[in-house]
This record gives sequence, structure tokens and C-alpha cells, in this order.
Amino acid sequence: MSAFTIAAQMGGKITGARRTRVEASPQFAGGRFRNSVPTSTAIKLADIPKAAAGALTGPARRRPHQPVPLVAAPATGADGLHVTWYGHSTVLVEIEGHRILLDPVWSDRCSPSALAGPKRLHQPPVPLHELPAVDAVVISHDHYDHLDMATVQALAGRQPALVFVVPLGVGAHLERWGVPETRVVELDWHESTHVGAVELIATPARHFSGRGFSRDETLWASWVIKGPTRRAFYSGDTGYFDGFAGIGERHGPFDVTMVQIGAYGDAWADIHMVPEDGVATHLDVRGRLMIPVHWATFTLAPHPWAEPADRTWREAKARDVALAVPRPGERVDVDDPPEIDAWWQQIA
Repeated sequence: MSAFTIAAQMGGKITGARRTRVEASPQFAGGRFRNSVPTSTAIKLADIPKAAAGALTGPARRRPHQPVPLVAAPATGADGLHVTWYGHSTVLVEIEGHRILLDPVWSDRCSPSALAGPKRLHQPPVPLHELPAVDAVVISHDHYDHLDMATVQALAGRQPALVFVVPLGVGAHLERWGVPETRVVELDWHESTHVGAVELIATPARHFSGRGFSRDETLWASWVIKGPTRRAFYSGDTGYFDGFAGIGERHGPFDVTMVQIGAYGDAWADIHMVPEDGVATHLDVRGRLMIPVHWATFTLAPHPWAEPADRTWREAKARDVALAVPRPGERVDVDDPPEIDAWWQQIA
């Protein structure tokens, strides 16, 4: 991989009218975006590759000992509400005839380099070119495991009118990668846009951002996906905080939530939830069915590979939360979710 490609992976600089809008945000102060509550990111941005490498060199329990089972379920675009989790935080939400794709990552590594960085533990359940046309791509923040240059470029090239809905500042990265400004919608927290009959609302999260050696120059967000009669919530990457209760009061109840449960550690408690926090978040936003995300695909933390799903299932049972834990690629009918069969325990 050339130095030029690695530099492009870092994304674009925020200038001009975009800079003016960023600096006017209530979330922006002192030259960077800030969380609504005091937050320690603890781990330095420059140390993240080292931490990821440490996760990869630990005990075998940090990866499954058998292949992750994949499902190539077709997306039909039917009425109702269906969720297909493709692994990590990549999710297709089919809501009342619209398709919304969340944090699509099809690359082999979540890294600026094709030769180093966290590598997939399973292939994407379907090749990107076989993914059905989508109405919008929604990005939660600009970290490599959520915003993938190659995937963005492929989707933008395949669908000339495709809209990318992103938090403030993230549009600079997309424009550097060739996505026209007219196809990018940047939102601050509590702002919204419509894609057909679906409203997409950027809501608070407790995290951070950065693709290079600077951080917090772009915003991060959770997302509300609101159809005419159905609602879904996506947490993005986040630490637990009281803002989720406010989201539930303002936008809930939700038919389904897709909540981050993996890649946690003691030093990251403010920015990545443990599974029990994920269940609490689902309850705070007033969700009906919970689908856990941000686990299984990349080894990003030192906990055992199967632990996030195990802890989520245990906490969901304790708190009487309806839960679906699909295999990557498995399409979930939110109104008729599959029984949990603990597939991950069979390969851990």
C-alpha cells in the first residue's frame, strides 16, 4: 500500500463553511468536540494500534476455535421492520420499504494499512457487490472500524445518487474520497434529515473521534431511525451515560435497538460499554427487541471472544429483555425474532 493511500485513509481537513458550522456547534469548545458529561478516553490515540496488537497476541479464547457461521439471507425490502447484522457494527435496517445501511465495513482490516491492524475473524456474509441498493448510509463516527474508505468509495460508485448521513465534520473525509458534497448530509446532535418517508436523527453518544494523531475534530453520534410507524435505535460506539434516558423520552419507544456490547476494558469504561451497560441502554431508550453489535468480527480488546454475547444474554434474561443474537448475515424479522440457540458458544 502506497504512502498516498495511507494518507488518504486519514481523511480530509475541515475547512471553509464546514469549519464555520463545526465551530458553531454547542458540542464544540476549545478546538474540539466534547461529550455532554465528563469523559476520560484514557488510552491515547497513538496507543490504539498497540492495544489492538496486544489483543491479537493474547490467549486463543480471544478468537473462535471454529469458523464463524455465516448466513447469506436476501434483503427483500418488504414492509415491516427487518435487521441484518453483517458483523461488528455493520447493519442493514429495512424499515417500511426503505433500506438504511449503518457503519458499513467490508475491508479485511479496520486500519489505514492493508498489511497491519485488526483483521477480520470472518468474511463478510455477502460480497459488497451483492448487497441490495440502499437508500442511505449512516455513519456513527470516523474510527476505522466504522468508517471504511474502500467500502464508502465502492458504495458511492455503485449508486450515483446514494446519500451519506454523518455527524458534523465527517463529510470532509468523504469528500476527500470522492463523494460529492451534494450527497453528504452532516448533522449535529438533535438535528435530522429525511430519506423518503424515514427520518434520521443524530442523537448524543459518549465517545471520541480521530483517524490520525489528532482527535475529536469530528462529531460522534447515536442514531434514531424513524419510519412512519416503526422506530429503530443504533447506539454507535459509546460509554454508558444518562443521555440515553433522554433519547428514550424524546424519541422512544423503539421496536428494535442495535447496541454496542463488545471491545471493552477498564481503561475504556467511559467510551465503550460493557454488556450490562448495553442492556441498560436498551431499557433506557425504551426498546422492545435488542440486537447486540460491535462484537465477533474484529479482536479489539483483551476480553474473550464469546464473553460479550454471554454476558448480554445473561443480563437480558435477568432484566426480562427480549434479545436476538443473529449469526452474521442472518435477517431478523423484528416482529418474529428467532429463538436464541447460543451458536457462538459452540465455536468459542
